Amino acid sequence: MLTGLAPLVSPQTRMLILGSFPGVASLQAQQYYGHPRNHFWPILYALFGCRSHDMGASSYQIRSKWLLSKRLGLWDVYAACEREGSLDSAIRSAELNDFSALKTRCPDLQAIAHNGGESFKQARHTQLLGLPVFKLPSTSPANASWSFDRKLAAWRDVFHQRGLLDNSGQ
Repeated sequence: MLTGLAPLVSPQTRMLILGSFPGVASLQAQQYYGHPRNHFWPILYALFGCRSHDMGASSYQIRSKWLLSKRLGLWDVYAACEREGSLDSAIRSAELNDFSALKTRCPDLQAIAHNGGESFKQARHTQLLGLPVFKLPSTSPANASWSFDRKLAAWRDVFHQRGLLDNSGQ
């Protein structure tokens, strides 16, 4: 049985982004979205007007603080599972994270965004929090049918709806 990562949240978190379960590279690094070809960090940098070459080489600790400063949080829908490799389709015997304490831990929480289809399959559990729930296209390299620009546009729409970006288009 594999164990996931602790939530990366703060009391100021307004939107929680939920993946399904960390891939092999992320588990080995103990970092969310640790695979170098995952579009997660480049999409966020583009949304907030950061040049990826400035942020991409920064340490995970710096990226995490930056993410929290944007009032975002990260977690996964599954706390543990059995899986060989990194594909969501290989997840077996999954155990859900306990979402019930999120509103206490994150009193400013206003929305949940599921990063990909496997995460969104558990939306019925996150909807119990009484918050808006969004489905975003997966940033995984396995989601090759969506270009970076198409993923970015979909993410930008949700971030604008939630008031997480300024009015200059970022």
